[in-house]
Amino acid sequence: MVCDFFYPNMGGVESHIYQLSSCLVDRGHKVVIVTHKYGDRCGVRYLSNGLKIYYLPVPPFYNQCILPSLFTTLPLMRSVFIREKISIVHGHSAFSTLGHEAMFHARTMGLRTVFTDHSLFGFADASSILTNKVLKFSLADVSHVVCVSHTSKENTVLRSRISAHEVSVIPNAVDATMFVPDPSKRTPGKITVVVISRLVYRKGMDLLAGIIPLITAKYPHVSFLIGGDGPKRVLLEEVREQHDLHDRVTFIGSLNHSQVREVLCQGDILVNTSLTEAFCISIVEAACCGLQVVSTKVGGVPEVLPPDLIYLAEPNVKALAEALEKAIEDHQLGRAVSPWDAHHRVKHMYTWTDVAERTEKVYNRVSASALRDTSARLQRYYDCGPLAGKLFVLAAVLNLWFLALLTYVMPAKNIEKAPELKIPKK
Repeated sequence: MVCDFFYPNMGGVESHIYQLSSCLVDRGHKVVIVTHKYGDRCGVRYLSNGLKIYYLPVPPFYNQCILPSLFTTLPLMRSVFIREKISIVHGHSAFSTLGHEAMFHARTMGLRTVFTDHSLFGFADASSILTNKVLKFSLADVSHVVCVSHTSKENTVLRSRISAHEVSVIPNAVDATMFVPDPSKRTPGKITVVVISRLVYRKGMDLLAGIIPLITAKYPHVSFLIGGDGPKRVLLEEVREQHDLHDRVTFIGSLNHSQVREVLCQGDILVNTSLTEAFCISIVEAACCGLQVVSTKVGGVPEVLPPDLIYLAEPNVKALAEALEKAIEDHQLGRAVSPWDAHHRVKHMYTWTDVAERTEKVYNRVSASALRDTSARLQRYYDCGPLAGKLFVLAAVLNLWFLALLTYVMPAKNIEKAPELKIPKK
């Protein structure tokens, strides 16, 4: 598993990699995670369940990602792949520079590759155009792609121009043992609306700033509990100041994943105002804790929960406010699904065991497929565009030459193989 995003950084991708890797280890596979250094955390570390992590001595450059270099990571990646006897390299996240470079080097070395896309992108703005071109290059020669929703699959196929037959849909999951309802933590006689998100534009914080005054003015017994941090926190604090809502809008700040359940259990309703989502694991965690969910109808969100567990709205202030009002009224009238009923339903919908089994089938399919020879690989790169295709071919040829040089200078037989760590079963 290779990605720029992993612990101690917190987020959906980090949690996905950890949970999936842990389940694969339980199923008898050897899993090694590769990421960049985090502060003074550099070198090889082990987690308590036997997961081995390589924190490469490469610092992050922007937004927790390393500086794109394409070739300079080959010596490190080659050593890890040979040392650990890697057969499949699984990259995560379209934002991850390290993931893309690892898959590129793995294909140069003749290894199978799998990529999981966790995000949705547009097609019009400059950043999306650049990211889509990088993804097109990265996935041109990948063995298989995994997306977390059918909407995400359509988006990835359009952006990368790969065949839909090379893409599988495997959703995220939730650890139901961590997200158990506790109605005793709710405030009697009041309704608490919880928001747990990065406070950024993409998460719809401008929409949240619009609905808070409307809801608090209409329902004096409703309060907001906001967890997370980001540049849009200033906007939300200004709204609280302007409408004198200090006792009804509470900011918790950044949360560790272990603290999310405690915050969710204090609420009755979760609001998700995201402008784009491939899956949105936070609404699954909230439903698992027994909260009624109100969310924007974007991306893969409509696929995630059954209609009686979620109120969907168009991404605008009026529609979101109306959906939240309906959720509040249903809660007052006792028409909302009980917390324990919601928990029992959600915990059987999304399990990491199921995700691991389905991912294992992808690995088996990839392992049984024939590897493309060098000419076929170069042809796929060449077909990526009249100018970009030639640049992609040049990059692939240079990487082959660099690999040949490394093989001569440091033969594989001189790279010490890593000893197997045996973790006793509990």
